[in-house]
Amino acid sequence: MLDIYTVALFGHRYIDNPFRIEDRLEEEIRRLLSEHEYVDFLVGRDGEFDQFASSAVLRVRKQYRDDNSSLILVLPYARAEYLNNEESYHDYYSDVEISYAASVAHPKAAIQIRNREMVDRADLILCCIEREKGGAWQTVQYAIKQDKSVINLAKDKDD
Repeated sequence: MLDIYTVALFGHRYIDNPFRIEDRLEEEIRRLLSEHEYVDFLVGRDGEFDQFASSAVLRVRKQYRDDNSSLILVLPYARAEYLNNEESYHDYYSDVEISYAASVAHPKAAIQIRNREMVDRADLILCCIEREKGGAWQTVQYAIKQDKSVINLAKDKDD
């Protein structure tokens, strides 16, 4: 049976300097692809970090290895943008999932419900947390309480 290692990616909607973390993010993705039989990368699509992380995963897969991983978009509910462009989403991502629990919740709670589901599925949280506030920070605090491994790309390696 295939041993699937799951990585959830989270970050702030706005990143102070996304290119500062680009090398670190790509280095971590390469490491994960080399160390694990198969890696599922779970991402949202709610801000700069999500788009940045998705692009980095695809870039590393193309340059390094693309036969042992997938990039899965996890949406809190079926957004109009997705429904109107389903084919292009499926061309970009390996798979698109819609969280049932988040889709039936109040829209203001949906993203946090989806994020917690992603944390619960993940073996590792790869994040870019620059400020101790906001939904991404709350999600990482939840991950820490769940005793998940967390790598914050915004911190120095020695922190």
